[in-house]
Amino acid sequence: MKKLLSLALALMLALSLMLPLMAQADGLEEITILYPGEETDEMAAFLNGAFEEKVKNELNMKVNFRFLSWADYWDQKKLMLAANDPIDLYWDGLPDLSSMVNNKEAQPLDELIAKCWPESMKEIIPDSQLAGGKINGVQYGIPSAYAPSSGMFQFVCLRQDLLEKVGMTEVKTADDLREFALRVQEQLPQFKGPADIIFKPLTRNFAEEQYTWVASQDLVVFGEESKQAYSYAHTQAFQEVAKFNREMFLDSLYGDEVAIKYNERDSRMQTGLYLWVEGSLGKENEIIGSVKVADPDAVLKNYLLAPEKPRYINATGGEVLCIPYSAKNPEGALKFLAWLWGSQENYLFCLYGEEGKDWKLDENGRLVTLSETARGDGYFYEWMFRNANYQVFGEGVSDEYIETYRHWDDEAIASAMLGFAFDNTGFEAIETACIEAYKKIDPILYGYVDFETEYPKAIAELEAAGINEYVAEVNRQLQEFMGK
Repeated sequence: MKKLLSLALALMLALSLMLPLMAQADGLEEITILYPGEETDEMAAFLNGAFEEKVKNELNMKVNFRFLSWADYWDQKKLMLAANDPIDLYWDGLPDLSSMVNNKEAQPLDELIAKCWPESMKEIIPDSQLAGGKINGVQYGIPSAYAPSSGMFQFVCLRQDLLEKVGMTEVKTADDLREFALRVQEQLPQFKGPADIIFKPLTRNFAEEQYTWVASQDLVVFGEESKQAYSYAHTQAFQEVAKFNREMFLDSLYGDEVAIKYNERDSRMQTGLYLWVEGSLGKENEIIGSVKVADPDAVLKNYLLAPEKPRYINATGGEVLCIPYSAKNPEGALKFLAWLWGSQENYLFCLYGEEGKDWKLDENGRLVTLSETARGDGYFYEWMFRNANYQVFGEGVSDEYIETYRHWDDEAIASAMLGFAFDNTGFEAIETACIEAYKKIDPILYGYVDFETEYPKAIAELEAAGINEYVAEVNRQLQEFMGK
């Protein structure tokens, strides 16, 4: 019996020694990407099938994905990074980069880029684009959506078919939107109203000068003409937006879900039951496939409110990809991105799947979708990895629209704060207190509570949290930046 036990232990020891060798036998690098959203059956089949095979053959790599639902993504991401979970690459919004840097959630990338970033990538992600991911001259993130950008966060994407059905042709103002919602409420009661409060497009409508959001979340805006930063909640534009939204709420044009489940706004729009959502240049083409699944007659159109007002190019918005300190293979993460953007073939593969099975390009270079997944949301988020060098348009997109898109920034103005990133070092506690106080500002902005009674109290709490001191520091850094 003892001999059998000894033999069994010897075999177990031998196997334990062999396992690491077996794990390394295939010689594959591995990276892990933290990814927002639910993993669908189609996405799982793609990642474990064609995608796995392609990156194995071309990169000698295995790419693991860890999905987090949109509702939990930001809170769970913070917890995972604080716990040093082995994440090699993750996505977030570019405006929050400075906070991520100060929270030690993003490591410097300059040496990694010099070592792993092919020289050819400068044509794909130019230095002007990379500059948006720098804090105090140090590269901490890869701004990942390279495309025309003026007017960012100022569009509304709406159901053009319903607009015309209720007797209207276009929208230019907040009053036009309200009229649209009222007519649908009266004539087409089966629809649920707006999917989104769109406070940033509404701010464009009401503001005397154009604002660009700066620093953390929605606390501070930069006046493009005055060249000064302001507490957004203190601006006249904020008050006008809040009063407009209050009227919308009192007229039952907003449903409770619009504010309670803010991050589900795109999902709501794609049910085919809602009227509008915050847009972006090209958004009508991004989501029309999903909307048509719910309502085949749907037509979307993107509008810029107050179109007569100037548009500014600024790199403080959009998406950013970061490598945390807990990354086990940071070089592999950059290699993967260089591969994804290394050719149109790889780019379209990641976004839409297999050529010939999920999609093809017609003789005019237009995207023809062949599978339900490609017709819907695709695989990788197009908006997250968008690149003007490889971007393609569907069959139904007019030549006129493509021409407008490609020349959208031609008449835009470069913002005086282009490339600025706020450094919140020493102001972390005040920033956190202001963000907490702002939670009482949101219901006012959304119109869910009475403006006259609640606004003074919420503003007092925001000031007690240190918003004036915070804005003063933003202005100090802005003046120093612009002075250079």
